[in-house]
Amino acid sequence: MSQIRILDAAALLGVSDDTVRRMIDAQRLPSTHDGSGRIVVDGADLAEVAQELARPAPVGVVADESARNRMRGIVTRVLKDTVMAQVELQCGPFRVVSLMSREAVDDLGLEVGSVAVASIKSTNVVVGVPR
Repeated sequence: MSQIRILDAAALLGVSDDTVRRMIDAQRLPSTHDGSGRIVVDGADLAEVAQELARPAPVGVVADESARNRMRGIVTRVLKDTVMAQVELQCGPFRVVSLMSREAVDDLGLEVGSVAVASIKSTNVVVGVPR
């Protein structure tokens, strides 16, 4: 299970760290303490909240970035068969779906709650883990 610090959870949700703390206080987002005593949330719980908060992007230009976008997000679903896999990410208000080999998913250690980066160029989406 991945444990995500409040500041990182806020960035993945596209909200402030105070908002994440309020979610924890309201028991909307369960939390624990890591080995250093810092408050952390479980990646799978964060993925569920990310899906709840997602809303369609506004019509028109979303950002002034090039077509080679990199979006950091949280894995919300992984479907695997013997050869291929489907990985869904929630990147702020955007849901990104990528099809890749099962071997790639296993090598990257992608599971619900993992933090990953979707690199988008033309019609291809490449998913990797941040370093």
